[in-house]
Amino acid sequence: QVQLVESGGGSVQSGGSLRLTCTISGYTYRPRCMAWFRQAPGKEREGVARVTSGRLTTYAESVEGRFTIDQDSTKNTLYLEMSNLKLEDTAMYYCAAGACYALGDYPNWRNNEWGQGTQVTVSA
Repeated sequence: QVQLVESGGGSVQSGGSLRLTCTISGYTYRPRCMAWFRQAPGKEREGVARVTSGRLTTYAESVEGRFTIDQDSTKNTLYLEMSNLKLEDTAMYYCAAGACYALGDYPNWRNNEWGQGTQVTVSA
């Protein structure tokens, strides 16, 4: 059974940094894509960053240059390094893994495997 568990969320002041971790287990093969999504209260879930099995990365325009997605295949772990955090980055962050879809294609990403989320709160 595939399981994704996020950790590393918390509260941080604007301009600060956090690193999110997603520990993945249960796969008998490497997922083609892994990604981070986020959902703020009252808003739709949105893709933040994606990495393919070939280590190609894609970022949402809103986080480009501030967030870095990385994977450690030896540890089956996915990371999201977040810096220069802004108030609008406040959200529940989720990791997902499975088939590759465009970062903006949440309807298809929903069919992949997901974690339960970790909260990130940025304050002034």
